[in-house]
Amino acid sequence: MQLHPTSLPAGRLGDDAYRFVDWLAAAGQSWWQMLPLGPPDRARSPYKAKSAFAAWRGLLADPGAPVGDDEIDAFRARESFWVADWERVAGGRRAVADQVRFDREWGALRTYAGERGVGLIGDIPIYVAPGSADHLAWPQLFRSGEVAGAPPDALSEGGQLWGNPLYDWPALQRRRYAWWTERLRRAFALFDVVRIDHFRGLVAYWAVPEGASDARAGHWRRGPGRALFDAAARELGELPVIAEDLGVITAPVERLRRSLGFPGMVVMQFGFDPDDPHGPHRLENHEHNSVVYAGTHDTDTLRGWWESSPAQTRDAAVAQISAAGTQEDEPWWSMIRLAYSSRARLAMIQAQDVLGLGSEARMNIPGRATGSWRWQMAPGALTGEHAKRLRAAVEESGRA
Repeated sequence: MQLHPTSLPAGRLGDDAYRFVDWLAAAGQSWWQMLPLGPPDRARSPYKAKSAFAAWRGLLADPGAPVGDDEIDAFRARESFWVADWERVAGGRRAVADQVRFDREWGALRTYAGERGVGLIGDIPIYVAPGSADHLAWPQLFRSGEVAGAPPDALSEGGQLWGNPLYDWPALQRRRYAWWTERLRRAFALFDVVRIDHFRGLVAYWAVPEGASDARAGHWRRGPGRALFDAAARELGELPVIAEDLGVITAPVERLRRSLGFPGMVVMQFGFDPDDPHGPHRLENHEHNSVVYAGTHDTDTLRGWWESSPAQTRDAAVAQISAAGTQEDEPWWSMIRLAYSSRARLAMIQAQDVLGLGSEARMNIPGRATGSWRWQMAPGALTGEHAKRLRAAVEESGRA
C-alpha cells in the first residue's frame, strides 16, 4: 500500500507508523510504499528536497532525543560522501544529529515492519532541487541554460515544467557515475526496494530553455542509459529497483528496462481508452514483471476518478470489472479488486482508496505548484473492518 509518512495522522514517524504497520499486516499487505523522505520545499513537495541524501527533520517522532558525540562521529564516517555538504547547508552539528535520530527511528521501524512481513519501498526522484545541497556542492555535475520538465501527456496538456537542474551526463560519466552510485547506496540502506521516478529520463530527457513559460518549448536530449546502472551494480551488486516508466515511453526505454530486469509500472486508471486497445495499462496487456497501481500520487483517488470520468470511460471500466468478476457495491472497491486480478507481480493501492475518499484526498496535481502534498489521514480511519475486507480481496486474488 502507498502512504507517505506525512499522511499519517500525526504526519511523522512514531506510534502512528507502528500502528499502520500492524494494520498492513492484518490486511495481508506485504509492502509499504512511500514518497521521497528528504526535506521538502516550501510547497511541501518531496520531489524537490533540499538534499538527495538527507532525511527530513519534520518526520522525527522525537526531535529532541539525545545524540552522543560518538554517534555523530560514526555517522559522519559512514556517510562521508554527502553529510558534510548537508552540514554546511543545514546548520552544523544539529543537522547531523537529526540524521542520527532519523536513522535510529527508521531502523527500528524497518525492523518492526520486517518482523511482520512488511517490506519498505522508497522513491528516488530523478532530479535534485535547484539550490539544494547537492546542486551547491557539485555544480560541475549539472548543466546551465536548460531545466528539467516533461512533455505534454495524459497528465498535463502543457507538459510539466519542473525547473530542476539537469545533469551534465558526460561529467558524471568521467567520474564513473560515483554520485549516482552513492545515491543508490543510501536509498538501499533505507529501503528494501526503490522506485526510480521518471526512469525514461535516463534514456532521453526533456530539456526546457531556462525562463520558458511552460514545458512545450522543450526538446529531447540523450541520457546515460545502461552505463549508469552497470557502474552502480559493480559497486552495489543487485539493484532492487522499480522503474517508473510512465509518460512518453519509446522502444529504447522499454529495451533498457527489460535488459536490466526492472519491473515497470502500469496504472489501472489509464487502461480504459477504447482507442488504445494495445496500451500497456489495459488489464489484458499487463506483464508479469510489472507493478500495477490502481492509482498513484499523481492521479486522482479512485473515487474522484470515477466520479469525474466521462460515461464512456466508466462504461469501459464496468465491462472490465464484470468480465473479471470483481464487482463490489462501491466502484472504487471494484477497481481495487480489478487491480488485484492483474497478472502483474505486485499490486499497489493507496490508503485513500481503501477509505473511499474523493478528490479532496488527492496527494498531488502534476504541474500545479501549490495545494498538493497536504492530505493527512484521520486518526483511526483505517479500521479492523477495512483490514478484514482488504485481506479477503488479497486472498481471493491469490496474492496472500
